[in-house]
Amino acid sequence: MAVLDPDAPPNPRAEELGQPDDRPDRQIRVEPLLGLEWSRAVEPTGPIGAARRPSHVRRAWIHRAPEAQVINLYNSARGTVTEMSAPWWLRALAAGRLSSRLGGFAVEDQVSDLLDARPGWYYMPWTGPGEDGYWEYIPSDETSGRVRVPTTLVLTDRHTGWLDVFPAYTDRMPDPIAVAGPAGLRGQLVELEAARR
Repeated sequence: MAVLDPDAPPNPRAEELGQPDDRPDRQIRVEPLLGLEWSRAVEPTGPIGAARRPSHVRRAWIHRAPEAQVINLYNSARGTVTEMSAPWWLRALAAGRLSSRLGGFAVEDQVSDLLDARPGWYYMPWTGPGEDGYWEYIPSDETSGRVRVPTTLVLTDRHTGWLDVFPAYTDRMPDPIAVAGPAGLRGQLVELEAARR
C-alpha cells in the first residue's frame, strides 16, 4: 500500500502560487500489509475458550485454505513481519521437515486421544492467534505450600518427535525433555508424570 509520508513538509510551490496543497510534494513510502494479512490468516473464527483439544481450535484460514497458499503467505510474511506467531506444524512444513498439514493434525489428534484417556491432563487453548495450545498435568503442581508450575507438554518444530515436556518446577524453568512423538509419549508417560525439578 502506498501512502504519503505524514512528516514531509508541504509543497512550497503550491504555497507560492496561492493554490491548495492538493498535490503535495511528499515522499511516498510503501507499507507492507503482510502483517495484517497474516494476523487475519491465523485469527480463529469464534471463541476458543471451551476447546478441549487442538481440533477444536482449527478454525482459522491457515487450517482450511489450500496448503500451498498457506505456505506461500507464511514464507512471504516471515521475511517482513517481526514477532510473527505460527503453529508448530506450519513452521515444520515450511522448513520441509513435515510432509503435510494433515500429518501435523494427526500428531495433535494422537496426543489428544492419549492424554484424554489419562486423568489429570488438561488442554490449555488460551494462547494468542497462531500459537499452539498445550497440555498441563495438574496433579504435578501439588506441593507442600510452594507454588509449582505443572508438568507441561508442548508441540514443537524443534525436533521431529514434535513433542517437548517441561517437568513441574518451582523456581527456574527446566530444559525441555524431547519426546519421540505420540508412540514415545505413550512409553514415557508414567515417568513424565512423576518428573519434578
